[in-house]
Amino acid sequence: MNYEELIASRKDGKLNKTRLPIGDYYRQQIDGKFRSVVDISPELNSNIKFCEALKAECEQNAKLTDQHILHFRPVTEDKDIVRLEMEQGQYQPLQQVLNDTPSIVAEPHFIEDFSKQLLEAATYLHSQGVFGVCYSPQTIFLRKGDNAVLLTHVGSHYLTMSEPSQLYHGGMENFVAPEVMNKGTIDNRCDIYSIGKLLKKIFDQADMPLELRKVVKKAVSESPEDRFNTPEDMLKTINRKRNTYHSILTGIIAVAIAGLCIALYFDMMPESTPVEFVKPAPRQATDDLIDDGFRPEELGVTSDGDSLVAEERVSQEEYQAKAEAIFRKRYTEAADKILSKIYNKSNMNVSEKNFMAQNESTIQELLKAQQEISAESSLSPERSQLIATEIIERLTEQKKNALGGSNSRGVQLPKK
Repeated sequence: MNYEELIASRKDGKLNKTRLPIGDYYRQQIDGKFRSVVDISPELNSNIKFCEALKAECEQNAKLTDQHILHFRPVTEDKDIVRLEMEQGQYQPLQQVLNDTPSIVAEPHFIEDFSKQLLEAATYLHSQGVFGVCYSPQTIFLRKGDNAVLLTHVGSHYLTMSEPSQLYHGGMENFVAPEVMNKGTIDNRCDIYSIGKLLKKIFDQADMPLELRKVVKKAVSESPEDRFNTPEDMLKTINRKRNTYHSILTGIIAVAIAGLCIALYFDMMPESTPVEFVKPAPRQATDDLIDDGFRPEELGVTSDGDSLVAEERVSQEEYQAKAEAIFRKRYTEAADKILSKIYNKSNMNVSEKNFMAQNESTIQELLKAQQEISAESSLSPERSQLIATEIIERLTEQKKNALGGSNSRGVQLPKK
């Protein structure tokens, strides 16, 4: 006996009491054990057509082999069936599950599994030539543990009764197709309507998934012709829409991830610094006219031996001046960065030995920068060294003054 059964035994001895179309379902202690039973309504038992239909349902129930069918055994008194003893197991009405734990609707795969099993059970009943007619929270059971769908009552056995309202009342009539209540045709589509109403009821307090909205709307159409023809059609449509929405969602996520990766890639790429290069001056092709018997004086050569005319000399001087300007600008920036490594408060306070070691590495960096920049600026090594020495001395004085002039150390360039 579990806790719920213990509480029930202290009250009226009935647990999970629920109204079914043919009577009251509850769990009751019988011979020391709790069993599920259905008490047949006395007012229905007085109807001859109902009693015949109930016997026919009991006979067919024993032959049903689907895993979603709950089996029962009739209990008679004076040849009348007064009670149905349900098969052993832990299960409870869907209505009670929704009342006790409404959050079950939001659990992963619950609705997907529930709708699939319910439509499969309806398909099996149709293959046996019977219809559930009323799929309401009272008539659907869930097995404890895995929430498997279980069915017990088959409404189409009672078609011979004159008034369907004798079975379906107290809210259950809302889950029965209009044509059934109007004594019309009962077929596959009346079950489609009832299942659609049940799914709609489950989501009274929650948002229905997108893949179910249009399906349920079609299933509960007033006209049978506007509904799905079979439960298989309805299940295929649900699966198709669910796969479509999942594909769209997966595509959106993939695009978002790809965009993020591209953004990170470009963000992590190093920025390139533009470098100004100077195009070397073109060399002038000259003919050695002396070899042809010409005298230099006839070419207007001056006594100082200069072979360039005045215009070419001016152009060469302008090119040299521009090259020096570029070298000064670029070498000043490079030397400033290199000298800043030793001219700071932390390095100026180190020992003389350490400072000289740093001085030596700094000189190597300065010479290397001078050689590279002079080559790129097309400046001669001799001229670039003079300019570099001037720049280093000026920057050294500036940095020493900025540090307060308290230390007379400085970079000692090698003399040539």
